[in-house]
Amino acid sequence: MRTSVIAAAAGTLALTLGLTACGADTDSGPGGDTLVVGATPTPAGEVLTYIQENLAKKKGLDLRITEFTDYVTPNTALQEGSLDANLYQHTPYLKDFNASKKTDLVPVAEVYLPPMGVYPKDDKKLKDVRELRAGATVAVPNDTTNEGRALQLLASKGVIGLKKGVGGTATPEDITSNPKKLTIKPLDPAQLPRSLDDLDAAVINNNYALDAGLSPKKDAILLESPKGNPYNNVLAVKKGDEDDPRVRKLAELLTSPEVKRFIEDTYKGSVLPAEGN
Repeated sequence: MRTSVIAAAAGTLALTLGLTACGADTDSGPGGDTLVVGATPTPAGEVLTYIQENLAKKKGLDLRITEFTDYVTPNTALQEGSLDANLYQHTPYLKDFNASKKTDLVPVAEVYLPPMGVYPKDDKKLKDVRELRAGATVAVPNDTTNEGRALQLLASKGVIGLKKGVGGTATPEDITSNPKKLTIKPLDPAQLPRSLDDLDAAVINNNYALDAGLSPKKDAILLESPKGNPYNNVLAVKKGDEDDPRVRKLAELLTSPEVKRFIEDTYKGSVLPAEGN
C-alpha cells in the first residue's frame, strides 16, 4: 500500500520546523508590507535570494525568505497564515495536497522545471538506466504525485511497464511488466540521496539531488524532458491572495528575463526555466 509523504512527514513537523529566515528581520509579517515566502533551499531558496539581493528593491518589494526541509510544512504554514506564499512544488502535488489536507492553495505563476532523475549507486559504472542489473533495488519517492512521476520516468525507457492510462497516479501495483525483476522501494523523498549506498539506484527529486551535491545533468542516468512536462514548480498562495500587489510583483520578477538568465547560468541545464518565461 502506498504511503503518502503527507502522512509520513506529519510526525516530523517539529523537526522540520528548524527553519532559516533569510535577510534582515522585520516586524512585518504575513499581511503586512513584507512578503514572507517559504521555500526549499535549492533551487527555490537560491532563486528567491537572487531576487531579494538584486531585483526586489527596484520593484518596491520587501521580501523575506523562510527555508524548509520538507514538502509538507510550507503548505501547512501557508494555509495557517504564517507565510504569504511559497515556492517549491508543482501543480499536481499542490492539487493532491489540497485534496488530502482540505487546504485551499492555488498556483500563481510557473517558474522553473526541476527535472526528476534516476541516480545510480555508482555513477561511474552505470551510464544508462537500461543497464540496471537483474533484481536491482530502485527507490522512488513515496508521496502520491512524485511516486507516479518516478514510475512514469522508469517506464519511459521500458525498464518497467505500467497499466494503460494510469498517468501520474501510477503506483507499484500498476506495474504490468518488470523484465529485470526490479524491487521498487518507496521512500520519503528527503531520504533518497542518503539511501543511495543501500540501493542500486533511486529516482530523486531535483531539489534533494542538488542539496546532496548531485548534478542532474552529469550524474543522472535518466532525466526528465522539459517538453510537455506538467511538473514546473509554481509560486503558490492561499486562494483569494492571487491579486495581492506584493504577490504580483514577485510573480513578475520570478518570470522575468533576469531570473531566466540566473537559472540558466547557475544550474546549466540541471534546472530549466519554465517554457514561456
